Amino acid sequence: MAPPPTLQELIETVRQDSSSDQPLDQLVIAAATAAQLEETTDALLGHFVDRCRRDGRSWTEISTALGVSKQAVHKRFAPALAAHIVAATPGPTFERFTDRARHVIAEARRAADDSGASSVSPEHILLALFREPAGLAARALATMGVSSETVAAAIRARGLTAAADADADDGTAEEAAGRSAPAFSGPAKRVLSDALTVALEFGHNYIGTEHLLLGLYRNADSVATSILVEAGALEATARAHVVDMLRGFGKGG
Repeated sequence: MAPPPTLQELIETVRQDSSSDQPLDQLVIAAATAAQLEETTDALLGHFVDRCRRDGRSWTEISTALGVSKQAVHKRFAPALAAHIVAATPGPTFERFTDRARHVIAEARRAADDSGASSVSPEHILLALFREPAGLAARALATMGVSSETVAAAIRARGLTAAADADADDGTAEEAAGRSAPAFSGPAKRVLSDALTVALEFGHNYIGTEHLLLGLYRNADSVATSILVEAGALEATARAHVVDMLRGFGKGG
């Protein structure tokens, strides 16, 4: 095996790449070099973790080989694995979704359709979480004092259009005669991808409503995230509630 660069070789590389002999300038280059090395290292390990998973190896076997806990493996490689799965899938796919999560997705489409939107946005997914009241996401939101009325009002306050009745249950967008279900916008697709990442971080092989809720927080610039934060429903609090509820279940919802 070819030896990796030694510390002295890396120091010399930083000195050569730096625009001056000033230690502060060289520190900037050293930080960039270290970041590149870390990214390359993660990509290298991620490649072989993915190969092991394709070979049918369990997370326990992988974590043992790396000498770390399963939780550490999930946290470190979940984003890369999620990105690989998404890249290999031409469009949104819901095989991993629980029945409740699938219902939420259908209701998000109906929320978009009811509001006259041309596509599903993260706000519609947030509204739809309330339409599955038994799901862990809706229960966590209720515990944090967030209601569908609060979310709908916040959406309208931003000049956007919310569904007429976020709690109605008179059919899904797919059942609306003569109308095709609205497509998912880029930000909404990101929520689905981030939900997969969250599920992998938890070590789950399914995506439940709780993963969709936590996935909403991953895009700090989205309206849905702003609404949650302004309502006092912080990501750390939501995650704590989800973890607490998951302790009593074999599978989320």
